[in-house]
Amino acid sequence: MTAWIDRRALDLFAIEHPLLLAPMAGSGGSALAIAVARAGGLGAIPCASISLETIAAEVATFRAAVPGARINLNFFAHRPVAPTAAMTQRWLDRLAPYFAEYAVDVSKLPKAGGRAPFDPAMGALVADLRPEVVSFHFGLPDDALLDRVKATGATVIATATTVAEGRWLEARGCDAIIAQGYEAGGHRGNFLTDDMTTQPGTIALVPQLVDALNVPVIAAGGIVDGRGMAAALCLGASAVQMGTAFLLSEEATSVATHRNALRTARDDTTAVTNVLTGRPARGMVNRIMRELGPLSSDALPFPLAGGPLTPLRAATEPDGVGDFQPLWSGQSGALAREARAEQIVADVVVQAARLLRL
Repeated sequence: MTAWIDRRALDLFAIEHPLLLAPMAGSGGSALAIAVARAGGLGAIPCASISLETIAAEVATFRAAVPGARINLNFFAHRPVAPTAAMTQRWLDRLAPYFAEYAVDVSKLPKAGGRAPFDPAMGALVADLRPEVVSFHFGLPDDALLDRVKATGATVIATATTVAEGRWLEARGCDAIIAQGYEAGGHRGNFLTDDMTTQPGTIALVPQLVDALNVPVIAAGGIVDGRGMAAALCLGASAVQMGTAFLLSEEATSVATHRNALRTARDDTTAVTNVLTGRPARGMVNRIMRELGPLSSDALPFPLAGGPLTPLRAATEPDGVGDFQPLWSGQSGALAREARAEQIVADVVVQAARLLRL
């Protein structure tokens, strides 16, 4: 057993190694959570884009496979914005050339959405399932809902992209804070600012949050191997959260188009975009990001921007073309490996321990 020096995260989450699986909608589920838990980390299930019934089934699968292991259920805490007719038309006008190219009937576009914020029904499910950890992205739910989660005894953690956000989360009772650097893949967790030009990277954000907060800080963004873990721990993080590292793992549910894109990843092949969902998120650059953005003021608010893209994705994904779908990845995607998730965790831990001389 590795003798990690900072045990705050280990004790808080009852895990062997200071490594948390990032909850990744579309790429992570119970199989990946089970593998990470078996390797000594904290597994996670992304819950914002799946039904309550699916969440319960995923948790049951996890509990049966790794009895006694703790699980993190992740939810979104955004405030939905209802677009005006003018906003909707402006976005459809921007997409019109693509609709024409792929013969999409605009009158039959699917209803947008698919990513729900934490609500009373989810709160009731948490009370029923009793996950040991509940995490939030895009801030926190209102006080009554948050109090209901805390009443279950769950450890509550949330994402901060700035020191101000970290202080805000700690003041509202979070037990640990995820420091999401600008390198991180997937949706930015920002909620006090929409300015992407001032977002700090992991190496700048982590030590400043460590100095500003009293709760443990979990580093996220650009960490895919033991070198990244060791660096984050040296900066004062009590643990790391890793997602991109597992996108090519055997247990990941990443679709073939996503996996193929990741196999060609370089340091300069990702960008932060809002044209795929309506909120800033980092992914592999594709056609729609190049031609409309990557950041566009015309995109509908989250999560509505993605609805009209559904038929475009359906027309291209079967041919292995990811022009209109999220290909989430952090800036270190080129370092992701095709291996079993347990082996990835083991290799990360061994390398970090060696570098830290533990």
